Amino acid sequence: QTMPVLLLLSFCGDQPSPHSLHLIHGKGLFAKRSIKKGETIFVERPLVAAQFLWNFLYKYKACDFCLRALETAEENARRLSGIPGLSLPHPELCRVRPELHQACPQCQVMYCSSECRQAAADQYHRALCLGPSQEDPDHPINKLKDAWRSMHYPPETSSIMLMARMVAVVKQAKDKAHWQKLFSHFCSRTANEEEEIAHKLLGEQFRGQLALLHSLFTAALYDDHLSRWFVPEGFRSLFALVGTNGQGIGTSSLSQWVHACDALELPAHQREHLDSFIDQLYKDIEKETGDFLNCEGSGLFLLQSSCNHSCIPNAEASFPDNNFLLHLGALSDIAPGEEICISYLDCCQRDRSRHSRHKILRENYLFVCSCPKCASQTDELDVTSEEEEEEEGEAEGETEGDELEDEMTDV
Repeated sequence: QTMPVLLLLSFCGDQPSPHSLHLIHGKGLFAKRSIKKGETIFVERPLVAAQFLWNFLYKYKACDFCLRALETAEENARRLSGIPGLSLPHPELCRVRPELHQACPQCQVMYCSSECRQAAADQYHRALCLGPSQEDPDHPINKLKDAWRSMHYPPETSSIMLMARMVAVVKQAKDKAHWQKLFSHFCSRTANEEEEIAHKLLGEQFRGQLALLHSLFTAALYDDHLSRWFVPEGFRSLFALVGTNGQGIGTSSLSQWVHACDALELPAHQREHLDSFIDQLYKDIEKETGDFLNCEGSGLFLLQSSCNHSCIPNAEASFPDNNFLLHLGALSDIAPGEEICISYLDCCQRDRSRHSRHKILRENYLFVCSCPKCASQTDELDVTSEEEEEEEGEAEGETEGDELEDEMTDV
């Protein structure tokens, strides 16, 4: 349950260059050697990470530092299925160790281990700890959280607290310039002037919401060393940085238990009985909870953020350790010199029309995709896919305020 002692990557200086990778600043990540399908290309720890605010409010319990799920698999299954007396077979396969969990003595925020509690205190938590004001709605940080939740409903894709932790890290750091330099490696432009594209959340229609967040953010976190982040344009850049570079993180003790069950060597009748139990459990969870199964948050990963997008990616990120450690795995064989590309779109979005994909990428990531898939579809008509037409049809029936509120959720 403790943080790994050895990582393949650790950001203690400038951007790293592992033996199998070649990093060209601002251009992408390329393989130095052959990488086989299924191979882990690298493992990376984020500079900062934070659980989503609605996810926390709905009692998805995660370590405040590494986002490891804190519920046992059985507790998780009971809550998600709404069956309080549910018992899981093979409970020994659950890796959660409640006896190792520790709380911050001042604010009672929970951690999966003493190592994570200490790491959080050393990196950012001293600057953000609310102490006895943890539940005080009038505390400036709680007012900032409430304002964010009122603008950003599930499914969540980002958090204002990722920005808050960036500020807190610099506040607590002895070498403030070092951390500011690390954060400066992330793209934070608010527009792509060459393509005349502006980030969708920084337009005129969101001016009031951004102004409120800026005011609350400044009241809660202002620091003289970071004054450029607190002026209006600097705040917009910080907002764009998190929206453009934040990588979603999902952890689940139940999912880990299921994977461990799948790996068991069992007689045929026992395997059939266990698979049937798990299938029914997921049906019960879908009926009770829907698609929201994981502890969810986002983080800023220096190396992963250097990967460019492709609509037919050759690599993808996953979180098999049930914490914030990102594993980038190869989806296909990658030759020396070949660019390593991930997809900024989810599976459903990648199946949409070229026009629909371009719309999402322009508005959220400020570029026009020219990957092989898009290049092969240049003759397609500029019409949206059926899925997007359905969404737009639903939106037409909403009020203008509702439309803006819904758009604000899609960072």
